[in-house]
Amino acid sequence: MGKVFASNPLSLNVPDPAFESWLRDSGYLEILDTATTTTTSATAVTTASTKETATATTITHSLLHYLYTFISLLTVNPFAKLTTDDFSANTPSWTREFIGALGSYSFPSSPHTLKLRVHENVKRYARNYASLFILFFACSLYQMPLALVGLISSLALWDFFKFCSDKWNWDRYPVIRQVLVRIAQCATLVVLMLLNVQMALFCALAISYIVMILHAAFRKLSPSKQPSRVR
Repeated sequence: MGKVFASNPLSLNVPDPAFESWLRDSGYLEILDTATTTTTSATAVTTASTKETATATTITHSLLHYLYTFISLLTVNPFAKLTTDDFSANTPSWTREFIGALGSYSFPSSPHTLKLRVHENVKRYARNYASLFILFFACSLYQMPLALVGLISSLALWDFFKFCSDKWNWDRYPVIRQVLVRIAQCATLVVLMLLNVQMALFCALAISYIVMILHAAFRKLSPSKQPSRVR
């Protein structure tokens, strides 16, 4: 049998990175997420209907697929595409954009979809994640009063150093000022270590990272540009 459809000489072969970049600039990157999820769901339904006698095998295959996709989360660098411009943008709405509705979450259909979600959501909600880190750090300091005292003491130490520098004009003596800066740095480090400020910081970083990576992986890509309504 010959070819039913002739090749179209006007068709374009666009590389995936260039296509993703164009969708990102256009504000419709969620199309890739939606298309991949829909294709995977349709394939799963077809497979289940044609292989009714292999239900156990299908379930095992699905579990292994989900497990492999979830484990691939450990290999993703969430800060690969993060830039300083992402922190200077406006903070997305906490309820409408960051949290969203129940339908805004789903298990990623493939490691590629998971990587795409993590990179784009971290860029989009960078200011939200930074605010959560500050909140978790404040809660850690509240649970560890000594760490709070250590942080306040270190800030007071540097404020006293600045006051003395302005009063006696230590800028005229750069060598002496550099020596005093080193001494203040060592004193600050000792205070922070003795009062376990590093533990509060580590707890806040760990909790913030877990919340960020899980939210970015399960949060569907939403349109970054809302179409304007025509009256």
